[in-house]
Amino acid sequence: MAPQISSPGREPGARSVAESRGRRFLWLAALVAAGVAFSLGLACAAPLAAFAAAGALTLPRRDALMLTAAVWLANQIVGFAFLAYPWTADTLAWGLVLGIVALIATAAGETIARRLDGSNAAVALVATFLGAFAVYEGGLFVVAAGWLGGTQDFALAIVARIFEINAGAFVGLLVLHRLGLSIGIAMRPQSRLFAAARHA
Repeated sequence: MAPQISSPGREPGARSVAESRGRRFLWLAALVAAGVAFSLGLACAAPLAAFAAAGALTLPRRDALMLTAAVWLANQIVGFAFLAYPWTADTLAWGLVLGIVALIATAAGETIARRLDGSNAAVALVATFLGAFAVYEGGLFVVAAGWLGGTQDFALAIVARIFEINAGAFVGLLVLHRLGLSIGIAMRPQSRLFAAARHA
């Protein structure tokens, strides 16, 4: 029987897919590492809304949701393992709520980004962030008002501070994305929005 000879045309394609998967894993790992750094530095003020918006703008929907879930999980692990989060039912419930609301904010950001694709890049970037932040904070407020309590944490000064943290993190994540593109590990979005943003 003649030996099996692999087609030369298939091998580079398989290698390309493996390299693409490797870069995808490396990039998502870098973003999760950034999330861990934010968690260590900001504790319970980790900017999940910023990750939701940045993921919605720079990643396919599934990867954006996976990123948000991974950053949320890393935040919870850091909190309970290193930052002395109390092991109470209330804390565990809020942790779960943060994750669910962050995923909803990611989906909302992705919807906004998709609808504004091809429009003014700056407007679309700001709208995506504001939409994700509003859904995130609004969702948490609804849960606080209707179930877990803590509406006092939504005073204007506190929300403004959370907004500043998330806005700064959002800008930092977009800069990190550009850096990732320049060294070849970040995934290049297909959206016209980012094509416009790169040339702005």
